Amino acid sequence: MAKTITVRVPVRIDLAGGWTDVPAYCKEHTGEVVNLAINRYITAEMHIDDERRISVRYSSDVPIGSGLGTSAAMNVAFLSAIAGDGKSPDEIAELAFQFEALLGNTGGRQDQWASANGGFQHLRFDGDNVTSRQLNPSPKFIEDLERNLLLFDSGIAHVSGDLHDSVWQRYANGDEDIPEALRRIRYMAQEMVEAIESEDIPGVGISLFRTTKSVDWLDKAFDEPFRRVLKPLWGTYIFGWKAMGAGAGGVVGVMLEDEGCRSEVMAVAEQNGWKHIDWAVEQQGIQRTVNLHE
Repeated sequence: MAKTITVRVPVRIDLAGGWTDVPAYCKEHTGEVVNLAINRYITAEMHIDDERRISVRYSSDVPIGSGLGTSAAMNVAFLSAIAGDGKSPDEIAELAFQFEALLGNTGGRQDQWASANGGFQHLRFDGDNVTSRQLNPSPKFIEDLERNLLLFDSGIAHVSGDLHDSVWQRYANGDEDIPEALRRIRYMAQEMVEAIESEDIPGVGISLFRTTKSVDWLDKAFDEPFRRVLKPLWGTYIFGWKAMGAGAGGVVGVMLEDEGCRSEVMAVAEQNGWKHIDWAVEQQGIQRTVNLHE
């Protein structure tokens, strides 16, 4: 009997701690990340016909190279479609990570866990072990965050491979600035957890700002595409911003001073060719359906 397996998974906003989930770091130190899944999706659809021939197709709500974890989400969706029977979300996330590692990816595990599990997550990385703790802020906090944290697509493809490789080469060569920056970035994840659990919207914005300053210790080039646009707004209309993913392009999150500043920030973004992305928190991770055909 023919069947169609459809899997939809969300992409994510990484609020703090990204970089410390990379194996090069968390095999020696504990990494921590705070992220949240949003209502932008990768969908994989696998059709098996009556002769057991397979076809697979994808669709995406966001551009590849956005910094929202789209590549990992695609692999989570694909592997859930072809091998998801009886597997937990964490098992699918690890399969997706290992699949990417076979293809030469040296990144971390946060993106796969965000897509597989959904919601707000506080992730800890100890070597190859991942511990996920769901954070459960109130609906009021979530509504406030959705209103005050704006996402913009800069239109610059998030292609930071050379910059990324340079950081890890410096780390391997004993550059003392890199582990110090990573220690600060990990601490920002802990600070972000405190802000979310205390439902402190200004605290979230401050942690975004402090995370960005910590990433500057790695290399200021990661945030330069956004800094030139957002720096004049800081302290008047915004009090925190952060590149999604490793930076050097893609999507940026901007925390408003208050909701009354929205129109001014939107106008500056539009003047610079940035596109606003509407978003909301997605509490579900892998959404998998199987339909049988006569």
